Order: sequence, then structure tokens, then C-alpha cells
Amino acid sequence: MDDQHDSVRAVYWSDDALHLLDQRRLPAEEHWLTPPDCRSVAAAIRDMVVRGAPAIGIAAAYGAVLAARERYRVDPGNWRDPLRRDLEMLRQARPTAVNLAWALEHVNASLGGLQGDPEAALLALAQEIHQQDVAANRRMGELGAALIGAGSGVLTHCNTGSLATGGYGTALGVIRSAWRHGKLNAVFADETRPWLQGARLTAWELVRDAIPVQLVVDGAVAHLMQSGRVQWLIVGSDRIAANGDVANKIGTCTAAVVAHHYGIKVMVVAPASTVDLRTPCGADIPIEQRSAAEVLQLAGAPVAASGAGAWNPAFDVTPAALIEVIVTERGVVQRPDTEKMAALMS
Repeated sequence: MDDQHDSVRAVYWSDDALHLLDQRRLPAEEHWLTPPDCRSVAAAIRDMVVRGAPAIGIAAAYGAVLAARERYRVDPGNWRDPLRRDLEMLRQARPTAVNLAWALEHVNASLGGLQGDPEAALLALAQEIHQQDVAANRRMGELGAALIGAGSGVLTHCNTGSLATGGYGTALGVIRSAWRHGKLNAVFADETRPWLQGARLTAWELVRDAIPVQLVVDGAVAHLMQSGRVQWLIVGSDRIAANGDVANKIGTCTAAVVAHHYGIKVMVVAPASTVDLRTPCGADIPIEQRSAAEVLQLAGAPVAASGAGAWNPAFDVTPAALIEVIVTERGVVQRPDTEKMAALMS
């Protein structure tokens, strides 16, 4: 496959260490961190060094390797219980992204059969999770691109590319594939307040990979759709409920409601690990509340009147009724509902 439009990797393991691209500093600076232990990995997940549901799960799997290394060195005869406590600490770093819990459940399930030093086995598992994510993203890219007509314009929200995954991306992977197949005449990305992932990250990725992109402020989405310039809203997800409701970055539901009004199709692209059949509907998904400072400040400088407060949910829930299609590596679900999601995951 042509890799011209796929050059970015934000999480990787090399020289017995985990390396994370500090996404808080993009696009101004490409700064890499090497967290020394799982506590540092949990902090990196919590503090948005690494973000995006699949990337969080991958980073946590590698964080479990660091935890196993430390626990075995401290007490080779009693490392399982302390390691399981470390896994729980990692799981609590961000509660909404189900991929985090999914990856750590795989790690936890493997512990019972391990004898001796667990580091090598857990590293192999983390690398398998990472490689499977990239392969899944490439498959989703092709499945999603096949649904897009030639000459289309697309809008995406937040960042769903290589920075948010093991590589290639979910929604941005579809855009990459559609661009490579010559189907797109325009790619729009909204800024995505308050962390500006669209402006800082999605635009950085697309420019770096030679895919033209136009930024719009979040408030311009309705006017853009009204203008007829876009035919698809393509987004990712941090958790998909059993009925097809989708939790994603705050602002997704707003864009989906407007898209529905103007007849724009909504495509959600996410790995099957994001589907949580134990969560019946979107109302049951825990929504992370983040610091008011993220809204009241920009790059550390105040942007709001002194004394103002802020309500800062990190995610919202888009009802399944607003979604045209969910794309996973297992296949495509048109007009999702409980029966169709169960069939996908069976």
C-alpha cells in the first residue's frame, strides 16, 4: 500500500522503552517523552500527552509492561497482585474510552498463565495489540472509502488519525484512503475546542501527509453544511453502546444534529474494541468531566472574564438515529440499532 499519506506514528516501543509524542506541544514542537514507569504512563494518558481511544489502549498495554518490569524486580515471588493494582490505576486514567479497559482486560487475562518474569510475554501482547490496531485501521479505511462517492467533500471532528491510534487512523484513515483513491475534492476539519485537536493535530497530520485541509471554527459547521460543500461528516468514537449510540469528543453530537438537518450523512469509524455491549445505551456511558481551566484559558493565558466558571464535559453522545453508518474492521453497520450491533459482535 502507498504510504505517502501515512507517515505519522505517535506511540512506539524501542530500545526497551515506550516513546510518546507529546501532543500537547503540537504543532509548534515535536517533543518525545519516555515514561519510566506505569505511573508516568497513567499521567501521560490523563494529561493528554497521548489521546484518542485506540492510542490510549495501546499506551496502557505498554504501560503494563513497565509495571511488570518494576514489580518483578521488586519481588519476583509476588508480582501479580501489585501488577493488577497498577492495571487498575491505568484503567482509571480516563474513564470514557473503552479501549483502555479493553486492552487492560487482555493483559489481566494473560497473567494467570505466566510463569517467571512476565515482561517479555506482556511486551509481545502489547505489540500484538498495536499491530492489530494498525491493520484494523487500514481495513476500516478501505471499507469507509468505498461508501464515499467521487468528488465528495468531508468534514471531520477532533483528531482520529495516526496521533489517536496505533497508526493510519479511524475516521482520518477513511479520509486517507478516500484521498488516495481520488474520491475527495475537499477536506474540512473543525477546530474542536477546548483542546483544538482539529486545528493542532488533524491539520498537522494532513499537511504533513500532503492532504489539503481547510480549518473551520466549530461555530461554522452549520454554514458549511448549508453551503453544500460537504456530503459526509466522518468521526471516530471512544465508546459505542449496544444500541449504536456513540460517545465521542464534545461537539460531535452538535455536528451530527446539524448534519441530519441538512441531509449530510454521518459515518462513525472505530475498531470493534470500541463497541461495548455491556453498556445498553448512550445514557449509560460515563462522561469525563475535565478542568474548567481548559475552557477559561488558552495555552495558559486567560480568555474569559475573571470570576467566570466553566462546565467542561470531554465527550457527548450522538444517538444512533443520527448515524448513517458505523464502520469497524469487522464490517459495516447501516443505520445501527441493538440487533445490528449484536450481530456485528457475535
